[in-house]
Formats: sequence, structure tokens, C-alpha cells
Amino acid sequence: MIEPDAPGAPNRLTATEAAALISAGRLSSSALVQSCLDHIATREPVVHAWANLNPAAAMAQARARDAEAALGALHGIPVAVKDVIDVAGVPTGMGSPIYDGYVPFADAASVAALRSAGAVILGKTVTAEFAGVSPGPTTHPAAPDRTPGGSSSGSAAAVADHMVPVALGTQTGGSIIRPAAFCGVVGFKPSFGTINRAGLKFAAESFDTIGMMARDVDDVALVWRALVGTATAPLGTPETPPRLLVFRGHQWDRAAPETRAAIERTVCRLRDRGVGIEELPVPAGFAELSNARVVINGYERARSLAWEAHHHAERLSGAMLRVVTDGWTYSYDDYVAAIRLAETWRMRMADLFGGHDAILAAAVNGEAPRGLASTGDASFQEVWSLLHLPAITLPLAAGPSGLPVGVQLVGRRLDDSRLLELAKWVLDPCKSPSSFESDAGSS
Repeated sequence: MIEPDAPGAPNRLTATEAAALISAGRLSSSALVQSCLDHIATREPVVHAWANLNPAAAMAQARARDAEAALGALHGIPVAVKDVIDVAGVPTGMGSPIYDGYVPFADAASVAALRSAGAVILGKTVTAEFAGVSPGPTTHPAAPDRTPGGSSSGSAAAVADHMVPVALGTQTGGSIIRPAAFCGVVGFKPSFGTINRAGLKFAAESFDTIGMMARDVDDVALVWRALVGTATAPLGTPETPPRLLVFRGHQWDRAAPETRAAIERTVCRLRDRGVGIEELPVPAGFAELSNARVVINGYERARSLAWEAHHHAERLSGAMLRVVTDGWTYSYDDYVAAIRLAETWRMRMADLFGGHDAILAAAVNGEAPRGLASTGDASFQEVWSLLHLPAITLPLAAGPSGLPVGVQLVGRRLDDSRLLELAKWVLDPCKSPSSFESDAGSS
């Protein structure tokens, strides 16, 4: 018998590999789901990735998939769902005691799309409180004394630990890119609005985007295509090396040595492969976007949690209550001014890209920090969320403790397919141990 987490165990497969085996009749969904559940039983006491897990219900779904004709590209594949997204009949706690016992009647639109493609909804993963600033109990799979990042902490940790091949997350500031980068998986935040958000508890509706995490770019593409309804053909390969802009940005002083080294090393590797890379200086006025995001986020979060703050203020964390309280101090005029600034820069981005295919940027400011009280710094993710651009983090480097440091590619608005193709091209040749050596001590 293969052990649940032996190298050849089903839970170690990518979603793309597993889907091919299921389609060929060489693997059952039941065997795949059981392997994931067995591994979860071993590792969950350390990682704490799951807010709700019902093994019997998951196995019932898997047996149903095994007994029917293929529904779609995700037939029989287990998927985890961040616990701010509704799943019919499954408790959705949103990381808050206010919603203890709350069970949605219907699936969120994204979950319904997953089911239509044949996915097995394995369970709900831990989120920071209302996808915000107060983390849950999830630990970093490789270093339990460190944060996995957030707010999609459980999704990132579960994927990184081989508990599930793919998981849904959400991003308002940096809640997909940051935990994925910390945990060493691929995290994809699509263009704003491309994935239907019905059934999502809003944090800040101008930014909130549903995305996904996986251990492979092909898996990200598999799930994204199922959610948006595009063709399921394999990702293409660029006919010529891409042209990239490297952007250090106005927050570069926050970058740790390992992040600085990760960018420099990635630039060198890509140039060796024929990629044309130019520097993008920080445009005049660009830094003002960070404050605009703070205003919009605070204004909208205060209103999205108005009921909770009015009726259950004592059950909100102190940190979240401060966010809500501060949010009410912004006037409507402040909010509109911030929105207008963001819209101006969204229109300007096409000119900044010029003839380039994507922007290469830091994903995080360093390795996952020690302690579980914070989900990390959003400085290197937030502006792309504000600008509604697609972004993907790739595990291309490691820090002084050997923990992952992600590198981010940012694409043009609604050019998600092209960004995924570029990400696959960048990552695939780097899938070797030598490509993830520590960047400790470099600058």
C-alpha cells in the first residue's frame, strides 16, 4: 500500500496530472480524495488549515463523480474554498465568532462553477477575520512558528502541504499573492471582475477578487478557465521570448535582502534566456496610489461590516474594530477623490506597459516573518489590486532560512491568458532544486 504522502501518493499529484489519470480510468476520484484526507489527518494538528472539513461528505462527492460521466475539466478533482465564500450546506464562519453556526442555503457562483466542472468541494479553509487583518490559527507548513500569510492563509498552507491540489482564495490588498509567495506555491489574482463574486462576503468591493492557488501554473489555468468559461486547451508557449519591465516601486525600501536578490537573480536568468528586460522607474505621482488604496479600503470595509459593528462590536477583534472605526472617518469626498485617482492610473497603465508583455516585481518583502499575530506586509501586492491588473506569484527564490520568496508577474488588464502563458514559460525551466537556492546574504 502506498503511504498517503509517499512520493507516488495521489495527494502529491497536481490537479492537471490527476485529471488526466481520472480521464484515462487510471485513478478514481475516491482514491485521490481519500489520499488527501489521510494526509490532512496527519498534518492538520500542526498546520490548522481547515475551518470546516467533512470527510464523509467529501467521499460521497468523490464516489458520485466516479459513478457518472465526466462533467468537465475538473471532474473528480478536490478543491478547497476559502471560508468567506459560500458553500451550500457547509458552515461559513468568515473567521469570526459572529458567524458561528451560519450555514448558507446556496453555493457562491464560483463554487457552482467548480461543481459544474466536476470538482469535489473538499472543505473550507481558514481565513483571517472577514478576510482582513486578524489571522486565524494556520501555521506555515514548513515553519510552524511563522505566519503562512493571509488572509487566504488556510488555502495557501493546504496547497503547499499537499492536502489539496488547488484552492480558492480572495484578494483585497494582497491576500492571494502574499500567502502563496510565503508558502512557495503559485498564486493567481485574475483581473478584477472576471470571476463572479456572488456569494462572497465583501471586504472592499472595489478590490475584492476571487483567485486560486496551486503548485503548478497549469493547475491555476485549469481552475481559472473553469471559472470564467474559456477553452480548456493546454497553455501555449510564447513564440519569442517575452519583453518585461522590472519595477522595484516606491516601497522598495521595505524589501529585505532576499527579495532584492530574488529580483536581481530572476532578471539575470531571464536575460540569459533571451528575455528583453527594461527598468520601469517609479512614475511621478504613482506613490499616491498607496494612500488612495487605504482610503478606499477603509471606507468600503466600514460599510461592508456596518451590521456586524452595530450589533456585535464586542465580537470583532480589536484590529478589525479599529479598521471599521477609522473607515467611518473618511468622507465621501475623500473616497471619490481616491476612486478618481485610481481610475486615472488604470487608464494610464497601457501607456506604461508600452510594448512590453508584463511587469516583473517583488511579490513579498521577504521570507514569512516569525509569529502568527500578523499576516505580513501588503506593500508589494496592494497597488496591483487597486489597479485591477492580473498578477501571479512564482516560487523562484528562497531566503536565509530556506523559506520561499515569491517573484511576481503583473499583466495587462483582461490579458489573463497571456499572463498565465508567460508565467508557465518563466517557471517551467526553473523547476529544479538548484533554482531555489537560498538568496541569504545577497542584495
